[in-house]
Amino acid sequence: MNVPPKTGIRVPPEELRTLVSAVFEKVGTSRADAELMAHLLVLTDLRGVFSHGTRYTQHYAQMMLDGKVNPRPAIRVVSQTASTQVLDGDGGMGHFPCFRGTQWAIAQAREHGVAVLTTRNHFHFGGASKYSRMALEHDMIGLAISSHRFRPNPESTILGAGGGSPMSIAVPAGDQPPLVLDMGASFLPLRPELFEQYPWVFFKGLGLAALFQALGGILAGIYKPEFQAPLSKWESNQGAFIAIFDVKCFMPVEEFKKEMDRYIGEARRLKPLPGYDRAELPGGLEWQREKDYARDGIPVSPEHQKSLEEIAAHLGIETSFARYAHTRFGT
Repeated sequence: MNVPPKTGIRVPPEELRTLVSAVFEKVGTSRADAELMAHLLVLTDLRGVFSHGTRYTQHYAQMMLDGKVNPRPAIRVVSQTASTQVLDGDGGMGHFPCFRGTQWAIAQAREHGVAVLTTRNHFHFGGASKYSRMALEHDMIGLAISSHRFRPNPESTILGAGGGSPMSIAVPAGDQPPLVLDMGASFLPLRPELFEQYPWVFFKGLGLAALFQALGGILAGIYKPEFQAPLSKWESNQGAFIAIFDVKCFMPVEEFKKEMDRYIGEARRLKPLPGYDRAELPGGLEWQREKDYARDGIPVSPEHQKSLEEIAAHLGIETSFARYAHTRFGT
């Protein structure tokens, strides 16, 4: 679970967008792609999913500098029907084909009710909810799954067959926060005492992980030889499965939102879990954080700040973090 940093400074979202965009343009992306990366990473920070936001900037940029990720991919439609699509990411970041593909799927779902796509031949696509959430403003439900290519260690237990694949489902609501699940398939570290006490946790995690591999990886085509070394020079080891469902094709949108508001509202009036001061369904904390951080600035930990300063200095880009020293929190 992503927890806000205990110490750091608060930085306005637009400042982070400007910096991150400059970094990606410096390492070779087009201006449009640099701005898209900055937009998506800062959106993730705004929602408090710090593990997959702008703190990944240094890693992504270094992969491009090292020649492992294509900074200027030519996204290509491999095949397409009225409601399905396969996209090739040309060895670049997964954000590009997944964002573009989700836009296409939303447009097609508006016409056909449902649209599904897979993406392949690309690197990391970031937090899965970046794409599932795109459906919300169109009164649609979004699902996004990703997987990376790997071979299980023969010395590992069966849990090693799952990998660390993520999945997100976003469901719209009316006045209440949308219901947004964004998770990986691993829940507990494999320790004998934990397995003996909670075996179902491990079996359920394995089941989810295997399905994520099948949809976000195998169906997406990431095991094709042409996407692996030595045929490919890129770290194109990931794929995605994204589906969009138009609510109005199943029931009137206002009726659906009314019932979602009733359900979510009733849930939020329940007692919170131990150690928490409020009861929230998945997506509720992110909904509130996005409002708070847009107003007050995104909390940036010292480690997060250092990583951005390092890549900026390496590329000869000035940073403005000193300007926000007065927003420092914690000790």
